[in-house]
Amino acid sequence: MSQIFKLKKLHMTLFMFNLLLALWMAGGVNFRFYEQVAQFGSYQGLAQFLFLLVTFFIIGGLYLLVLQLFSWQRTAKFVAIFFIVLTAGCSYFVNQLGIDITKEQIQNVAQTDVNEAMDLLSVPLFIHLLQFLVIPAVVVLMIDIKAKPLKSILYQKLLTIITALFLIGVGLFSFYGQYAPIFREHRELKGQISPFNVISNGIGYVTGQFKRGKQPLVPFGTDAHRIGTHTPKVVLLIVGETTRAQNFGLNGYARNTTPELSALNVINFKQVSSCGTQTSVSVPCMFSGMPRKSYDEDLASHREGLLDIAQRAGYQVTWIDNNSGCKGACDRIKSYISPKDDPAYKTSCVNGECYDEVLLDALNTYFDQLDIKNLKQDQLIVLHQIGSHGPAYYKRYPKAYEQFKPVCQTNNIQDCNHDQLINTYDNTVLYTDHIVASTIQRLKKLDIASSLYYVSDHGESTGESGMYLHGAPYLIAPKEQTHVPMVMWFSDQWPKKSQYVACLQQQANDAISHDHLFPTMLSLLQIQTQVLNPKLDLLNHCQGI
Repeated sequence: MSQIFKLKKLHMTLFMFNLLLALWMAGGVNFRFYEQVAQFGSYQGLAQFLFLLVTFFIIGGLYLLVLQLFSWQRTAKFVAIFFIVLTAGCSYFVNQLGIDITKEQIQNVAQTDVNEAMDLLSVPLFIHLLQFLVIPAVVVLMIDIKAKPLKSILYQKLLTIITALFLIGVGLFSFYGQYAPIFREHRELKGQISPFNVISNGIGYVTGQFKRGKQPLVPFGTDAHRIGTHTPKVVLLIVGETTRAQNFGLNGYARNTTPELSALNVINFKQVSSCGTQTSVSVPCMFSGMPRKSYDEDLASHREGLLDIAQRAGYQVTWIDNNSGCKGACDRIKSYISPKDDPAYKTSCVNGECYDEVLLDALNTYFDQLDIKNLKQDQLIVLHQIGSHGPAYYKRYPKAYEQFKPVCQTNNIQDCNHDQLINTYDNTVLYTDHIVASTIQRLKKLDIASSLYYVSDHGESTGESGMYLHGAPYLIAPKEQTHVPMVMWFSDQWPKKSQYVACLQQQANDAISHDHLFPTMLSLLQIQTQVLNPKLDLLNHCQGI
């Protein structure tokens, strides 16, 4: 057997080994990138072919430079396997799901939980990994790199680097008129070149995390205090997940995906845009008090936010989570509840994943512990949904809410036809409607002043323009990922309810965003502080409130 194995060995020099690996990394695994470059370029026919060929050799030359610096005879195979793993892993999501690998996507991966990660596993992913990871890795292991004197290796590496730099320069100069506008106007293309995308953005993410770890907490809104006549109240904020406004029945969608909310006296805002296109950006942003255009992720990570201010002003702040955490927004509050990790709520969970009904169960338990009639401390409660999180949409709702059929009963959503995919996604919206409406019904039973504010963190692409899921760079993100639903509701006991409803209803068709959440919530909570921007407070121009 060992003799047969030896016969299969491939013998080559270190230079040839690195060259073939560089060309492989620059090649077919990046076909979406080349499709995009061809689309954005102005060439056709033979000129386009030559342009793409030069682009291929430029990328291959850059990879060869890296390999010649870091890949040596004893480390070559380890380096090769490392690059193969990265290339195979990220190229699937880039090519099959239309996801650009950015620093924010790296952050998503770092902050996800096991259940979310498992939802990404599929048969096509395994087939892809077999083709682009297992087989190339086996080939690498079968190669025997010929030994050469160190002096000869150094000379060859130096010559290769000089030659590669020269040819890269010639290629860039020859087509500079194409490359300059393409990459200036479509910077997202860098997120499609594997494994450059995951390496460069991974380094950026790790560097940023390292810097944040050393930064002290920055106080914010230290002058916060309650104003006005005190009325015992419960304010509930629901942070939705991956629900887009286009499929929200209250916004005029062809299907009635919000039948329960439609029967309630809610204020629906139709033109709401998100702060980001993924949870790890949107959630910290909306609680930070910083508008999207001036949002500083680094500062937000170590500065107090909305919940800190509410807690300082005297509210009992509670976060109930059925997602992958609060992304730093609730790090300093006293009450954090994770019902999905509590065996007491397992009836709402299947195989470690919980329907959002678990939030209602936990909320009921929490209310049962309060003396509502003699409420000593006003309550601000945040429910964080799993909502419409993909790609396993079919796991996000119980069978009773599978109203639209046939459905896409797989996480390999790009292989489902569009009707099946939309049916499944709409079922998740129908279930979110039930969760929000049921929460309102529960607040009604408290028989005290209460209000509810629901807004989704970001939207979702379901195959439009070949894009799936979310996380596209904001500047080029489609409206499906940035246009989100938002509703508000007030109990009959809420002071001056009619004025609140009338005032907010007048703004229901205005263009607003996550930027309005921070100041509007503080206004609802009757908290005054210098950090409240009145221009973004939806209640600022309401008379008599």
